[in-house]
Amino acid sequence: MRIIELSECDSTNEYLKRLNGEEDTIVTALRQTAGKGTKGRSFSSADGGLYLSVMRFYENFSAANAFEIMINSCVAVCKTVEGFGIKPVIRWANDVLVNGRKICGTLIENTFAGANIRRSIVGMGINVNNELPPELRQIAVSMREILGNRLSLQTVKKALIANLQKSFTINDYKKYIDWFGKEVVLRTDKESYTATALDVTADGRLVVSRDGKIIEISSAEVSLRL
Repeated sequence: MRIIELSECDSTNEYLKRLNGEEDTIVTALRQTAGKGTKGRSFSSADGGLYLSVMRFYENFSAANAFEIMINSCVAVCKTVEGFGIKPVIRWANDVLVNGRKICGTLIENTFAGANIRRSIVGMGINVNNELPPELRQIAVSMREILGNRLSLQTVKKALIANLQKSFTINDYKKYIDWFGKEVVLRTDKESYTATALDVTADGRLVVSRDGKIIEISSAEVSLRL
């Protein structure tokens, strides 16, 4: 795995897209000038955060197994922050929270060859020492705020890179969920409704109980609020 360390770039995901060749690569940056979030949103990327993307190429990796990429990235983040004495929770499908506030988000961009994933780029930003803007302080948190002291960004980066090179399972993913059996809010473009969360399937569908019926939902259809 090639590792590229930058002081600044527009977006670590976009940087990887511009590389030639097909070598698995991790790129990190101290700052992003045009960080990307899910659904086209911008992503706050101030000094002190850890901004990293990993690009992998695959042979014969079915798109039906795409959630494995999400599992590996989310669990890697959880294992990393847990190693510093912080207790994380995964909010389906791709956010990592601490005490209800977001400490890391993940953006996955895949390219396909027929029914297979040919390349995946997974971008993530962990709030380590960065100062959060006022409008995000109620919904986001940094490792520094939780622990009460600054951390070595290099140490956090080293731990995350090591965890990203491991493989995890859906059971590892579910170990970081504490909201099964609880009422959650599900939002679509048109409505919000409550349901009881029951499980997450191996292919990433959320299983809920609503109005006495058990249904499975794709993260492309709804977003979840705890």
